[in-house]
Amino acid sequence: MEQQSTSVSPVRSGEPVVSGEGLRDQQVDLWEQEFSQGNLLIALKRVERNKGAAGVDGLQAQELRAWCQDHWAETRKSLDAGTYVPLPVRQVMIPKPDGGQRMLGVPSVLDRLIQQALAQVLSPIFDEGFVPVSYGFRPGKSAHDAAVVARTVMEQGYRWVVEVDLDAFFDRVNHDVLMSRVARKVKDRRVLKLIRKYLTAGIMAQGVRRETVEGTPQGSPLSPLLSNIMLDDFDQEFWSRGHRFVRYADDIRVFVKSKRAAERVLAQATKVLEQRLKLRVNRQKSVINPASVATLLGFGFYFVKGGQVRVRVASKAWLRMKRRIRDLTSRRWSVSMDYRIDELNKYVRGWMGYFRLAMTNRRFSDLDEWFRRRLRQIRWKEWKRPRTRVANLRRLGIAGQKAYEWGNSSRAYWRVAKSPILHRALPTSYWEDLGVMFFRRAWDRFQ
Repeated sequence: MEQQSTSVSPVRSGEPVVSGEGLRDQQVDLWEQEFSQGNLLIALKRVERNKGAAGVDGLQAQELRAWCQDHWAETRKSLDAGTYVPLPVRQVMIPKPDGGQRMLGVPSVLDRLIQQALAQVLSPIFDEGFVPVSYGFRPGKSAHDAAVVARTVMEQGYRWVVEVDLDAFFDRVNHDVLMSRVARKVKDRRVLKLIRKYLTAGIMAQGVRRETVEGTPQGSPLSPLLSNIMLDDFDQEFWSRGHRFVRYADDIRVFVKSKRAAERVLAQATKVLEQRLKLRVNRQKSVINPASVATLLGFGFYFVKGGQVRVRVASKAWLRMKRRIRDLTSRRWSVSMDYRIDELNKYVRGWMGYFRLAMTNRRFSDLDEWFRRRLRQIRWKEWKRPRTRVANLRRLGIAGQKAYEWGNSSRAYWRVAKSPILHRALPTSYWEDLGVMFFRRAWDRFQ
């Protein structure tokens, strides 16, 4: 392939990105393939589409294209010369479901562009060698695939599950161990040097830069690929031993036929992860459970007659969903009903889209009963005055005397919301006419 001029901007029209097969045959040209005009243009569009917050320099994703028109030639020269220095990532702490906090690292948009370009050409090189049961951050694979395989294996009689928990995995990745595994397939020293620079770019927290001697910050385009490269040794070891397992990023589940076998497998997994990969297994959270208790990526499992296994929503995921619905149907949230319904529908569609594998349609119907009661109490509060309540109840078909009695009731919102009168005045059809998407209806659409 012809070498690109260092003055070419990635935002101009360019050649199509080179396939992974071509790259594997042209390791000597890997650097040029990564920074080819076509590959950079695809990376730029992806960064723009993903949007995201600005890094430490304050440059926004929507400003990157114009910035590249003016400054890319200079950036490319420094990359080629090996003098390019990535900016430290901006630290952002987000709450975890268990009450703790997870650190996200937000790179600058320029570094996101470069890392995305790297990921696009490195992924095909590594992906073909990953085991089939590694499902995280890989093309054509998803959390649903992992859940389906887990269910299938359980039906085959593997009903004890080893749930391996890695303690702060993304924060504890050993750079030397990781780079030695990248170097198995990447021979271009410029590429290896650039990846190492991103690993050691540092973290900016409250205006203070902190060195990074281990870890790969979540939030960068390269991080998912690097995590799979890091854990591939574990995958290959357990795959070669014939274990039934699935892995999605740092979520590892191994399926065996007895508790005694599970204890042996947990010891083996701990040895590989800690001694070979220098990671840390969380002893308190790494557990052995019967299949009916184990969870995977928010899914749980249960058994029916004939030994068949069904998928359900795990308890913690169910509770998180109900907390979110409570927030969106809070009486203290003073927004219009139209806006509230729009936000509810976005959440219900997204949540149900993920949990559509759950085979618990009756439970979703019961959930909708509770959901409608939450909506009815909002409407009751909106009507406020007894006179307004009486008028609205009559308009909705409630006889005069009953409308008057309930309209002047002093009972609490939640109690009135369960009353037969409000059931009749505000039935399911009332909310569907307003456009509310209920869980059971959303589930039916996905089946």
